[in-house]
Amino acid sequence: MSASARKNRITAPQLKARKGGEPIVSLTAYSAPMASFLDPYTDVFIVGDSVGMVLYGLDSTLGVSLEMMIGHGAAVVRGSERACVTVDMPFGSYQESPEQAFRNAARVMKETGCGAVKLEGGAEMAETVAFLTERGIPVMGHVGLMPQSVNRLGGYRARGREKAEAAAIIADARAISDAGAFSMVVEGVMETVGRDVTHAVQVPTIGIGASAQCDGQVLVTEDMTGMFSDFTPSFVRRYAELGAEIEKAAAAYAADVRARRFPRPENVFRPKPARGKKGG
Repeated sequence: MSASARKNRITAPQLKARKGGEPIVSLTAYSAPMASFLDPYTDVFIVGDSVGMVLYGLDSTLGVSLEMMIGHGAAVVRGSERACVTVDMPFGSYQESPEQAFRNAARVMKETGCGAVKLEGGAEMAETVAFLTERGIPVMGHVGLMPQSVNRLGGYRARGREKAEAAAIIADARAISDAGAFSMVVEGVMETVGRDVTHAVQVPTIGIGASAQCDGQVLVTEDMTGMFSDFTPSFVRRYAELGAEIEKAAAAYAADVRARRFPRPENVFRPKPARGKKGG
C-alpha cells in the first residue's frame, strides 16, 4: 500500500467524530475486487466473520479462523484506498483474556494493514476493549444480536423484545463506549432499542436490522446485491439482482461452449502473418 493511499484512508478517529453527523456508510467486503468496486462509496469496510457463511458455506461464524480473517482482511486492504478497513476478530481469538485479545489483534493489524478490529460482546468485554485501545488498537464494538453467541442466545431472533433484555443491551453499549470503542455495530434489535442505544452512547452506532436513527448502516454486500436467491433477511433491501445475472451469463457461456460458438477466432492465439521482404 502506497504512502498516499495510507494518507487518504478514513481513520477510526474521523469516524468517531461523525457521531450525530453525516451517516456512516458501511458494507462488508472479503476480496480485493469487491473492495475496489465498493471503495469510492464506502466509509468503513467490515471484513466480517460472516465470510464463513457467505463464501465458505458454513452454518455459522464459529468455524472461521484467525488465518481466514487475516487473508481476507489483507485482500480488502489491497483492493481499497479510501475506506477504513475493520477486521472481525473470530470466535475464540479474544474471549480468553485481554492479553490473548491483544496478541491476536496486533497480529491482525500487522499482517493486514487494517485500521481497526471488531469484536462482539457487552459489559463482559469492556475490560478487553479498554486493554486494546490503551495499547493503540482501535476497536469497533458489536452489541445486540451477536452471531458468535448464537448457541448461548438460542438462535437468531431479534433482541430487546422484553424490557429487561432491552435494558441489558443499552447497558452493554454504554460499557463498550465507555471502555474506548470508537464505534459499534448494533445488530438485530427492536427499532426502539436501536434508537435508544444511539442516544445513550457517545460514539457512532452502525445499524443492521436496528434503526434508521443509528449513526450509520451496514449490510452484507452479497445480500444487498442479490447474490443469494434462497433467503433474504427482512432488514435487507436488494439494490441489484447480480445472482440472476451471473446465472444468466453462465447459461449463455455453457450454451456457446456446447455449440462450439466459443472460443471464436478472436479468442485464441494464432501466429502472426510473416512480414514480406522488401525488394532490393
